[in-house]
Amino acid sequence: MKYIIAGAAMAGLMVAGSAMATDMPALAKKDGCSACHSIDRKMVGPAWMDVSKKYKGDAGAKARLVAKVSKGGSGNWGSMAMPPMDASGQKQGDIKELVDFILALDK
Repeated sequence: MKYIIAGAAMAGLMVAGSAMATDMPALAKKDGCSACHSIDRKMVGPAWMDVSKKYKGDAGAKARLVAKVSKGGSGNWGSMAMPPMDASGQKQGDIKELVDFILALDK
């Protein structure tokens, strides 16, 4: 019986460890995303895992999130506004890459 319990505990730790094994992408660190966002916990902005869960299965989510990150906005995750991250339109490739990363977290 104790082997079954130990095995279940170990399996739980392995699942938790794999969820936490994802690191913040270098691109997010370079662009300052990690100042307000974390993968697994709310900071100033929502945890990216929560964003991924919210938009799971939503076919139009990528385009809306790219626009939200680019132009900024508020109201979806509380009263704190997200500043525009690409007012000049020069970072669209980086933003799309980060949104793809975020949306893939809950797969």
